[in-house]
Amino acid sequence: MTTLELTLNIPDELASKAQAAGLLNSEAIEKLLREQLRKQAGQELRAMLNKADASGMPPMSEEEIQAEIDAYRAERRAQRGTGS
Repeated sequence: MTTLELTLNIPDELASKAQAAGLLNSEAIEKLLREQLRKQAGQELRAMLNKADASGMPPMSEEEIQAEIDAYRAERRAQRGTGS
């Protein structure tokens, strides 16, 4: 577990409301951070999917995806075997 000390500069009204809502404690901040990270990951995934759709390339089959994964893994094993 990492311990951080944060200093926030936020409007008084927002600070009061956040405090009253129980949002200015470690557990609440952790939950907010996790939710935001999940949201950003979803946005990044949607952006990648949109980019893939816009590329005009046909979607890969499960077999093609597995072949790419297998090839990548074989390449990594070969690199480790040569000390690269």
